[in-house]
Amino acid sequence: MHLLSLPAFDDNYIWLLRDAAGRALVVDPGDAAPVLAALGDGPPPHAILLTHHHGDHVGGVPALLARWPCTPVFAPADERIGTASQRVADDEEVAVGPWRFRVLAVPGHTRTHVSYYGEGLLFCGDTLFSLGCGRMFEGTAAQMHASLARLAALPGDTRVCCAHEYTLANAAFALAVDPDNPPLRARADEIRRLRATGQPTLPTRLGEERACNPFLRCAEPAVHAAAQRHAGRPLASGTEVFGVLRAWKDGFRT
Repeated sequence: MHLLSLPAFDDNYIWLLRDAAGRALVVDPGDAAPVLAALGDGPPPHAILLTHHHGDHVGGVPALLARWPCTPVFAPADERIGTASQRVADDEEVAVGPWRFRVLAVPGHTRTHVSYYGEGLLFCGDTLFSLGCGRMFEGTAAQMHASLARLAALPGDTRVCCAHEYTLANAAFALAVDPDNPPLRARADEIRRLRATGQPTLPTRLGEERACNPFLRCAEPAVHAAAQRHAGRPLASGTEVFGVLRAWKDGFRT
């Protein structure tokens, strides 16, 4: 099993998982060109997995199907994803070549967003980012907070395959919220070194995210206190803390 992150657009990653025979699993191909270049004249992909309907995640699918017409496309039940051949639902198992993935419904960024977990990997689209999380375009704070809690409960050695290279900016916000967190400060130093040399910061490990990502740490006293100071009022629940953090991040400037 060989995992590749293919840069696309300004900051997207398309994920490619290859088996020993060179066949691939493609995740969220917003642009076909990087996938076509990576696979070349090799065998067709086993399948394409889609997490949600946004164009920077699905826009390359028609061109990939033009090249490999029989490729299965797994996607959530959403009429806005017209290229799907197989719809997935929460807790279903998806068999793709030699791999098996569990579908996790994670609404919040969009109402039908899903993640795929298996083989020690989490393809989480725009729900969870390293040191951050997605914006809530269609969901509520309660939904997004619950979705992140569900992902955070997976094993700590899970490799988190996020769909955007947002980690440097996310680190600045995380340090504003939780400046006295030693693992976060170490992670931020590592991120700065990686980005200075043009290297990706992903995948990350879920255990590291639990230790550093403020959106997964809403119950921690330091994060709760920072959110209350920012809000200027008491916050009674983790969902309230999350809502304040997400709104704070939306307007945050380094």
